[in-house]
Amino acid sequence: MPTLTSPDGTVIGYERSGDGPALVLVDGAMCHRTAGPMRPLAALLSSSFTVHAYDRRGRGESTDTPPYAPEREIEDLRALIAEAGGEAYVYGISSGAALALRAAATGPGITRLALYEPPYIDEPGNGAYTARLRELLAAGMRGEAVALFMAHVGMPAQAIDGMRGQPMWAALEAIAPTLAYDDELLGGGRVPHDLASAITIPALVLSGGASPNGLQGAAEATADAIPAAEHRSLDGQTHDVQPDALAPVLAAFFA
Repeated sequence: MPTLTSPDGTVIGYERSGDGPALVLVDGAMCHRTAGPMRPLAALLSSSFTVHAYDRRGRGESTDTPPYAPEREIEDLRALIAEAGGEAYVYGISSGAALALRAAATGPGITRLALYEPPYIDEPGNGAYTARLRELLAAGMRGEAVALFMAHVGMPAQAIDGMRGQPMWAALEAIAPTLAYDDELLGGGRVPHDLASAITIPALVLSGGASPNGLQGAAEATADAIPAAEHRSLDGQTHDVQPDALAPVLAAFFA
């Protein structure tokens, strides 16, 4: 597995596949290369692009260097783009979309940007969630932090309890500190109009036609805030978008 070193010394693990223009995939919360949607998506896109999938800091094979700041994750992404040749298309999902948006707004290197359901949902409970998440992580209660996140995104309590007994729960606990990183990237759930308005490259913001109204509205609001963006809804898809439904749309946009 190749690695690169970010400016603050964090080692970022990544994998490269395919041939063609460089494309970087950015995961959302609780996901990394071996646990999430990016490997199946990369397999479908590698016939047209040189696809780079990576573990965001604190996940998978990547290390971490405290203290956290969104700027450090932007540096990680820029380091990968530099490794890819200095320019790349970028696709981000969920909180990964929020990271990709920040990177596109604050520097060069990204030539086209695709985002899937950046969860900019400004709800009254966001502040309480942020405070409780940090309390649990500070106390080392990683399992409770994971459960809090799952409840926050709408997972039923019975389903959460069922997952606690599964082997994968330990893997979720291992990357639980990164939940605070995702939360900070989302800035309380408000679309960052100052950043979005600074993006001048072509952009595509996608949502699932079967996703909750809040996520669909967030995608539309994000597209409205980016000057050169288009919004599209994928029929029948949810926040867990299926790679075979997504890949043709991304391939057409980036091509």
